[in-house]
Amino acid sequence: MPDALPTPAGSPEEQVYDPLAALRTPGTPELDVLIWGTVFLDIIFTGLDALPEDGQEVWADGMGSCPGGIANLAVAARRLGLRTSLAAAFGDDAYGDFCWETLADNEHVDLSRSQRFEGWHSPVTVSMAVNRDRGMVSHGHAPPLGPSELIGTPPPTRAVMVELSEQRPLLGESEPTWVQQAQAAGSLVFADVGWDPSGRWSREVLDQLAVCHGFLPNAGEAMAYTRTSTPHEALYALADHVPLAVVTNGESGALAIDSATGEEAVVPALRVPAMDPTGAGDVFGASIVLGTLAGWPLQQRLAFAALCSSLSVQQFGGSLAAPGWGDIADWWTQRRASSDASSYHQSLLRRYGFLDDLVPAIPLGAGRRATATIARHVDVEGYP
Repeated sequence: MPDALPTPAGSPEEQVYDPLAALRTPGTPELDVLIWGTVFLDIIFTGLDALPEDGQEVWADGMGSCPGGIANLAVAARRLGLRTSLAAAFGDDAYGDFCWETLADNEHVDLSRSQRFEGWHSPVTVSMAVNRDRGMVSHGHAPPLGPSELIGTPPPTRAVMVELSEQRPLLGESEPTWVQQAQAAGSLVFADVGWDPSGRWSREVLDQLAVCHGFLPNAGEAMAYTRTSTPHEALYALADHVPLAVVTNGESGALAIDSATGEEAVVPALRVPAMDPTGAGDVFGASIVLGTLAGWPLQQRLAFAALCSSLSVQQFGGSLAAPGWGDIADWWTQRRASSDASSYHQSLLRRYGFLDDLVPAIPLGAGRRATATIARHVDVEGYP
């Protein structure tokens, strides 16, 4: 495996920070998050002036590779200290070896509900970053087994993270799905939703929210499914369906309602040089799940998620860019030490003052972003 990967948890070089340590009492679930989905091998090219045209060859300034797809969400959750289990199919090729070993050995994601399949090749995505946008080419086949076969009876877990889909609904017609089983056993279900290329935006998709605690679409998706014209109107419509409704709105920040606590919150986005948005939504979602499980006020949950996603977009790659607690501690320590007297900086100090209670407890060697790459040494600007 690459010598640039993070050292195993608990080693002298990396210490694990557990933000839910106070909740780990006898009789509570040992697992925090259960996720199912498809893992891709992501190959990321950076520094392109433009995407290639017909018959053209272009050279990239940098390249990295890492597990992608649902692995973005699994790594984001695990780096924030959530004990994460991923159920996914893996090929028996070299790409499958790399993704499995990176997730299991280096990111410490539990793969006991994942399987390797002989003759099934790993899905692959090539991502080409141009300025602040990207183009992608993907190839893959349906996994040999679905979530019910891989997971069986869901293990006790504090949360489940899923995606709403017409093709694979969360609600079973004749018998409960694995998501319904987990929810019935006490798990909080958090969902997002993908873009609908058909343009139908069927309202029946929202019926699946009956089993969900939280729903985290972006503004475009939220307005399309609720037939509303503003993110705030969409938020109120979604809050009628689910206890925790969160709408992300890009550079305008995010807004949320938690009817379980009676809170409503809005936070602006941070001013950062965005390089690659891949995986930022997964980082945001994992942060919201952590804050909810930890019992943080809604304003803090939303601000924390905005911070973590802003840290991720400043680097290239999905799972590659997910921040760890060491990155969060570095950011807050730098903000606190800055002599910047601007109104924006003072606003950051007020908004993130709650980190004063968290950062001192973070070990000096807490995990930071990894540099996983098949090429053994990542060749992307900004990484050592």
